[in-house]
Amino acid sequence: MTTALYPGTFDPVTNGHLDIVTRASKLFDKVVAAVYATPSKNLMLTTDERVALFKQSVKTLKNVEVISYRGLTVTTARKVGAKAIVRGLRMGSDFEHEFELALMNKQLALDIETVCLMSSLEYQFVSSSLLKEANSLGGNISKFVPQHVAQAMAKKFKK
Repeated sequence: MTTALYPGTFDPVTNGHLDIVTRASKLFDKVVAAVYATPSKNLMLTTDERVALFKQSVKTLKNVEVISYRGLTVTTARKVGAKAIVRGLRMGSDFEHEFELALMNKQLALDIETVCLMSSLEYQFVSSSLLKEANSLGGNISKFVPQHVAQAMAKKFKK
């Protein structure tokens, strides 16, 4: 059984993230979506909220599990028995960052491969940061996130 880890901040989970995890679930026996608990970013949602929103988003994908994690991604990959780390690539600028991460992860864990999936065309420009900004300024982001995520974000910005 081949397990893959799909790590990220997912603040919030977007349709682009769901596209990647859905496609990965067809390639691997099991995919563990790992929500990073302590990124060096300004977060809108708590770790528990991000995990809950992701879980609700993938509830129909029987071979996808959602967890939170701290520390090194490769350490978490080993804990869950993953042989691969799945990453999504949007535009060219993503490539440099993901390439550096893949090289560092390979130095830390020779036995774990990085697998990059190209984002579908309709999600090439979608990022959680961009969606948070648009939402905070009153933009309608409902076509870029699941309905329950749009509702959670609307509540956050009303506070």
